[in-house]
Amino acid sequence: MVDKKQARRSLKDLQRVKTWQLVVLLLLAGFIAATFLRLNNIGMVERRTAVMNADESGDQEVIIQRLSALQRYVSSHMNTDLGRGVYLESSYNRDVTLWQTKQYGDSNPNGNIYQKAQEVCAPRFSGYSAEYLRCTTDELAKYPAAEGPSDGSGKPVQDTYVHSFASPSWSPDFAGWSLVLCAVIALLIVVRLLALGVLKLLLRKHYRNA
Repeated sequence: MVDKKQARRSLKDLQRVKTWQLVVLLLLAGFIAATFLRLNNIGMVERRTAVMNADESGDQEVIIQRLSALQRYVSSHMNTDLGRGVYLESSYNRDVTLWQTKQYGDSNPNGNIYQKAQEVCAPRFSGYSAEYLRCTTDELAKYPAAEGPSDGSGKPVQDTYVHSFASPSWSPDFAGWSLVLCAVIALLIVVRLLALGVLKLLLRKHYRNA
């Protein structure tokens, strides 16, 4: 049989901290966690943008450096999922253009058909883009390649220009520890409510048996 005085003392101790106070703490911790999660995501976006800017500039060394920085950040911070990954579109367009130049160069019986395609497409676009590449490809398709019709051999594969890195489900940073704090407070609320219920039940049972 549980001692009645001890049960009352435990009940008073639990009642000193109100449930609403714990709920307020949980809301504050939740706001802090959401803020740090958002900052993690912003950090990923900034590094992804840096990769895209390097891709547009065409400096291969800088592209590699910024891809490495993005990989390190994403792999060590939660809420930094890249979705479908970062696509190096400009690098792909440059490499396809280089391949087209070699494939449809001066040795073609129709002359330098790549130059002919550029004369048609270049005035319509300000620089490398998916539309420019599509226009060039369409123009080149009107002619045979330098050594017979092109079979696509050696052509850059688009999927290889997509880079994706895994983000952890939890990371030991401000965001991660803030979520741990939320979980601890939520657990305290549940335990407190259960303990109050059990102690009140024991006291009622004691009075009925008295």
